[in-house]
Amino acid sequence: MSFGTLDRKTAILWISCIAAILFFRYVVLADRSPAVVAASESAPMAEKRLARLRQIAATVPGKEALMKLATGELESREKGMLKAETGAQAQAQLQELLHKVGASNGIDIRGVEDARVKPFGSDYGEVSVTVRFTCLIEQLVNLLAGLANEPELLSTNQIQITGGADKNKAIQVRLTLSGVVPKKLALEKKTGSAL
Repeated sequence: MSFGTLDRKTAILWISCIAAILFFRYVVLADRSPAVVAASESAPMAEKRLARLRQIAATVPGKEALMKLATGELESREKGMLKAETGAQAQAQLQELLHKVGASNGIDIRGVEDARVKPFGSDYGEVSVTVRFTCLIEQLVNLLAGLANEPELLSTNQIQITGGADKNKAIQVRLTLSGVVPKKLALEKKTGSAL
């Protein structure tokens, strides 16, 4: 059987019309609503999950109480930080504290040999002051005890004691005292003129 040109054109036209109808039916006008699927969890699995979530929810008040306790503890400890706007003011507070406790123990602490501010951990800063003075050993022990009784967070970083040859048994002391400050003071840029 042979096809003529007219039959060939008609067959191509019919095949393209059928392809276009199928395209519109299954692609353009297709039903896009999602199919209903069965639940992935069974009822006992959902009950177990609910019980676990209830257990977790029951621990929340305990964790909140623990958080309040930890926050209160942190606030009470941070009360001992030196309160100052700048590092120099914090150093001046340490100097004044040393002078006050020294004077109450009969020690004349005047000048400062060295003063520094540096980071202390990731959340705080440390300010330190180094002083020299001469005193008796009993006075030094009383000074250190007096510093320990202060409410501020203080620490003796370095202490050097040199004995003297005088008959009063006076000693020369080089003491470095440090205190805790907010981290912003440790991150301050030093301003000054370059030489």
